[in-house]
Amino acid sequence: MKLYHDYKRLYRFVVILFLGILVLIPIIFSNAQTADELNNKIDQKNADINKLEQEIAQYQSQINDLGKHKSSLNSSIQQLDLSRKKLNADISVTQSKIDKTNLKIQELSLNINNKKDIISNNIDAISINIKRINEIEQNDLVETVLSENDFTLIWNDIDNMSTLTDILRETTFKLKEAKSNLEDTRKETTDAKNELLTLKSKLNDQKKIVDQNTLEKKKLLSQTKNSEALYQKLLKDRLAKKEAFEKEVERYESQLKFILNPSLLPQKGILSWPLDNIYVTQLFGITKDSKRLYASGSHSGVDFRASIGTPVKSVADGIVAGVGDTDITCAYASFGKFIFIQHDNGLSTTYGHLSLIKVSKGQRVNRGDIIGYSGNTGHSTGPHLHLTVYAAEAAKMETRPSKACGGRSYTMPIAPTNAYLDPMYYLPSY
Repeated sequence: MKLYHDYKRLYRFVVILFLGILVLIPIIFSNAQTADELNNKIDQKNADINKLEQEIAQYQSQINDLGKHKSSLNSSIQQLDLSRKKLNADISVTQSKIDKTNLKIQELSLNINNKKDIISNNIDAISINIKRINEIEQNDLVETVLSENDFTLIWNDIDNMSTLTDILRETTFKLKEAKSNLEDTRKETTDAKNELLTLKSKLNDQKKIVDQNTLEKKKLLSQTKNSEALYQKLLKDRLAKKEAFEKEVERYESQLKFILNPSLLPQKGILSWPLDNIYVTQLFGITKDSKRLYASGSHSGVDFRASIGTPVKSVADGIVAGVGDTDITCAYASFGKFIFIQHDNGLSTTYGHLSLIKVSKGQRVNRGDIIGYSGNTGHSTGPHLHLTVYAAEAAKMETRPSKACGGRSYTMPIAPTNAYLDPMYYLPSY
């Protein structure tokens, strides 16, 4: 009866395994409760984010309305105050997203631990079952059958052994499935952790921009002594300096010799948008606004509506050929904080009026990478992003002295006049 006793031991194991599963049920239920709690917290964070985003939209609408009015000290102060409120709301949204991502990572970690337990239990079960089956199969079945009187009992046990083999096969399949799910969950966790790092970096950037906004307001109040007359004089002086500086740069660029080779330029629509939300406020070339705002009568790029602190992205792969701040040597006359990128596709781009620069000269960037944040630096009648596109072989960083800026040297991208290209031709359809 050795074979029969082996079967009995095997079934005792199955019973014990079943009882073990019953013991695990409260643990699984407890984990389910924890998962429900995490999901409830995640739902609350989503509600907080939606509420804050509605608040941000209201601030943005008010900022846009202010931009339609004639510039005054009061409107400038209001714009700075609204920008600060919006930035603080942006910070709250980012912090809520960080909290939500942390909760998501906790949930994923819980799922990983559960899947690891399932895999471990399945491996143990498979290992013991295989061992028991091997022990049984090593007996001489014919000899055991001939030595027994109750053939019905033995054949029933053999039939049950076949059933057990099917169970083993199903358990193996579930093990593979659990392993695949574990790998997927681990990838989700890695992605969530990477997103968390990005959000934390963004939060730090937003706090820096809020500090800049506060300093800008203090500086404006100090310069104007809260007087509208002094503010209008300040605007007039800035405009005169800006026009003189532009004429200086235009005169130099018009003297540069460059033969544009169209065959070296890429196809239409090859660039991506530099912002997530696109609203064009001024086109390239001679426009109604360009005649009024620019000494040359022509706008050298495209302007996009972008509140202070909006992430700015590279429109294509390339190398950062230069970064800088023209306000350091010639305040309110040109790009302000800018980034200049030479792309792999035959084009170069400049991103102007930024509040914060996130890249450095020589750094390689990919299409869609956040390279900085929009702002209101340089000559700007309101927060926006200016994008210039050039033929790459013609544009380069140059340092030149400027009479308009008191003889101080400025450093910025320079290109022959005919190397400036219409960004809208290379951007997606608008």
